[in-house]
Amino acid sequence: MEKMLTLEQLRKKSEQRLSGLHPVFKQVMEKLIERCYARGVWVLITQGLRTYAEQDTLYAQGRTKPGKVVTKARGGYSNHNFGFAADFALLLRDGRTVSWDTLKDDDKDSLPDWSEVVEEAKKLGLEWGGDWRSFKDMPHLQMVFGLTTAQFRAGIRPTQAQLDTVLAKINKTGDEEMTVEEKAAFKELQSTVQKQDDRIKTLETAAKQPKVPAWAEQACINAKAAGVLDTANDGSYDFYRMVTLLDRTGIFNAKGDK
Repeated sequence: MEKMLTLEQLRKKSEQRLSGLHPVFKQVMEKLIERCYARGVWVLITQGLRTYAEQDTLYAQGRTKPGKVVTKARGGYSNHNFGFAADFALLLRDGRTVSWDTLKDDDKDSLPDWSEVVEEAKKLGLEWGGDWRSFKDMPHLQMVFGLTTAQFRAGIRPTQAQLDTVLAKINKTGDEEMTVEEKAAFKELQSTVQKQDDRIKTLETAAKQPKVPAWAEQACINAKAAGVLDTANDGSYDFYRMVTLLDRTGIFNAKGDK
């Protein structure tokens, strides 16, 4: 059964996994959840900060322990160990089911929800593990500022200038200042306007006459001769009626006599 979650309720579901991330990276991930929510996609953070021990346990999976290989990094060799990486999944409309289906279109907008998340992530400057060549990690997102895990292990961190640039980007003015509710209302307005435009075009098309009615032919000829019309084609019944009435007043002859 479909359930509607507020943005705040959705955020709370990822709150624990976001804990421990670098403060700026955490803000980026929170912004990602917000932007995707505005598009009708619910993002759930499934992995955040990992200790070296937790990383080693994960590394053993599929090697010395049962299961499928899910990482190629030992403790200290993953950006998860330094608070600059997170994994995500999709939360479906029942509010409980978690999905890693990269083709799922739960918001029914003809776009895979996973692709929408990746699109918004890249707009925020995040690197996606699905772009990696040697080991594709589809749920993985990170922001490492050009630093390697060796540099992270050595205690090197992004500069304040780099962090400020990211903060400025995610908090930039303009369209991004709209609230989630405002964005949703704007999207609904666009949809309504488009439907109205489509209806008007349909009515206009239906009202067009296949050819100039015989009773309006001379009036149209007079109007063209007077320079009032460029063409008499594709007019509606009301259009031809108006041209005929004007012609009967002699207005086209008067124009033609000047």
